[in-house]
Amino acid sequence: MPSTATTWDLAGREVRVTSLDRPYWPEDSLTKGDMLAYYRELAPVLLPYLEDRPVTPVVYPRGIAGPKYYRRERPDTAPDWVRSAEYQTATDKHLIQVLLIDDEAGLIWLANSGAIELHVWGARLPDLAMPDLVVFDLDPGDVATFKDVLRAASLLHERLDQLGLKSYPKTSGGDGLHVFLPLAPGHTFEVVRDWVKSLAEELEAAHPKLIAVSHGPTHRGKHVTIDHAQNSVGRNTAAPYTVRARPGAPVSTPLTWREVEDGKVRPGDLTLETVPRRLKKLGDLFAPVLAGGQRLPR
Repeated sequence: MPSTATTWDLAGREVRVTSLDRPYWPEDSLTKGDMLAYYRELAPVLLPYLEDRPVTPVVYPRGIAGPKYYRRERPDTAPDWVRSAEYQTATDKHLIQVLLIDDEAGLIWLANSGAIELHVWGARLPDLAMPDLVVFDLDPGDVATFKDVLRAASLLHERLDQLGLKSYPKTSGGDGLHVFLPLAPGHTFEVVRDWVKSLAEELEAAHPKLIAVSHGPTHRGKHVTIDHAQNSVGRNTAAPYTVRARPGAPVSTPLTWREVEDGKVRPGDLTLETVPRRLKKLGDLFAPVLAGGQRLPR
C-alpha cells in the first residue's frame, strides 16, 4: 500500500487522496486505498453510466462499520470543475443542486470523500423528468433465497422476450437483482411505473408462490417482490460496477442471462477484487443499455 496520502494526476487534474490505509472492510483486509484503486481502474467503463445522470452517493467516511449518509446535493467543498444540475424536489418544491460526475477526477474526488456506493437516477439531462431506463428491482423476502431471485428474473426475462424487449440483468450487490431496459425518449415516469406494475401483477398471478408486487417493505416473507416504485423521478438505483458497503466488498455486476438461468452465480463471488478480472474476460455486458432505443408496448 502506498503512503497514507498522495496526489493523483488524473487527465490534468490533481486530486488529493487521503487515508489510503484506513480499513474500509476490516474483516476482509480491504482499505480505502483498495477502493480508490478499483474505481480508478474501472473509471473508463463506469463513467458512461454516470454521464449527465444525477448521482446519489452513500458516504461512509470511516468504512462500512462506521456512520453513513446519503449525499443528495453537490457540497460547497467540491472543486469548481465538479458540475451540478438544478432540480426542484417534488415534496417541498425546494431547489437543490444534484451532483454530476463527468470524469475520472470527479469519480476519485467523490470516492475519496468516503463515497463507497454510487446510485444513479433513471433519467439524464437535459430532462430529468423523462426516463431513459426501465428498472425491475427484484428483492427477496427474508426467507427467500438468491436462487429464488434468479428464478423470478428468468421468468421476467421470458416474458420480456415474448414482448420483443431486450433486457439486461445485474446483481444489486446485495441479495437482489436489477433488470434494466434501455428506453427511447418520449416516456414519462408515470407510464413506465404503471407498465412495470402491470407486468409484475401479471407475473404474480402466474407464479403466486414465488413473485409478489411490492406494497410497502420489500424484504419480508418468502416471495421475490418487484418494486415498480423504483421508476420514479428522483429515485435512484445502484450503478453498474459500484462497490457496495457490505462484507466482502461486493460489486453490482452485470450478468449474462445464461448465468441467471443456470442459477449458479452468487453475489459474494462478484467483488472489488474479482470484477476487474471478469471485466477483462467478458467485456462490459451492460454496454447495450447505453444505446437506448426501445419503446414500451401499450
